Amino acid sequence: MSDNHPVTPPIVLTFAASDPTSGAGIQADILAIASMGCHPLSVITAITVQDTSGVDDMQAVDAELVMNQARTVLEDMPVAAFKLGVLGSVENIAVIAEIIADYPEIPMVFDPVLSSGRGDELSNEDMVDAMRELLIPQTTILTPNSIEARRLILNEDNDEDNPDLNESAKRIIQLGCEYVLITGTHENTPKVSNRLYGPQGLVRNDDWPRLAGIYHGSGCTLSSAIAALLANGLPIEEAVREAQEYTWEALKYGFRAGMGQHIPDRMFWAREEEDEVPNDAGESQTRH
Repeated sequence: MSDNHPVTPPIVLTFAASDPTSGAGIQADILAIASMGCHPLSVITAITVQDTSGVDDMQAVDAELVMNQARTVLEDMPVAAFKLGVLGSVENIAVIAEIIADYPEIPMVFDPVLSSGRGDELSNEDMVDAMRELLIPQTTILTPNSIEARRLILNEDNDEDNPDLNESAKRIIQLGCEYVLITGTHENTPKVSNRLYGPQGLVRNDDWPRLAGIYHGSGCTLSSAIAALLANGLPIEEAVREAQEYTWEALKYGFRAGMGQHIPDRMFWAREEEDEVPNDAGESQTRH
């Protein structure tokens, strides 16, 4: 064995809620980040009671404890990317925004999870307002689905109930983030169309076959993979493309362990090929 110290993998810090099923939330982030060759650090923002069907209860972690979790690991280890998911409370959003502001050179991927796949609310309007004001202006890439994208830009001053995605992206970019990737799983289209926008408009449009089943944690998987690829040094467009490919494969090999949604297999590449049984293509939508 060599006496040389092994190379430290890139480190990604994720802020997210705990999901006991490991289908979504911080457990899903850890799996995806590790699968992409990075070392995950985790700051728990909320504790949930949920199964593969939906979220029954959620308790936000105290904001001071969130701050202490993050500050402690950040003082100990160098982080190459941040990833944000469910944040639990307005107070947590404010604390996390303060922490992120101290590391402006580190890319930040923000998956603004506003509700569960079943429709359980995970972020109220005060939290959405705080996201717009405090976090989105610091975001390298925002990864909402189409429903979330529209909700993020709608308020009492807007009279449009259903703005198109190009307009939604334009307004989100105007809030201050560098890029926004709007996923099309909820749109009534033959294929899932994911659109990456920047300050000059549409950067790339990737179409993916729809897969049978409803998926728990697809957004967590995609955003965590983007964060890991950015931590590995990939440029934004390449990171977005490779993360989509990884996520689609994880969904294709997803499994239905419980009585609700399918769980993406984020370690699909580690299984023997003959043991893999991919889902058949269909018209169902993938969801958070």
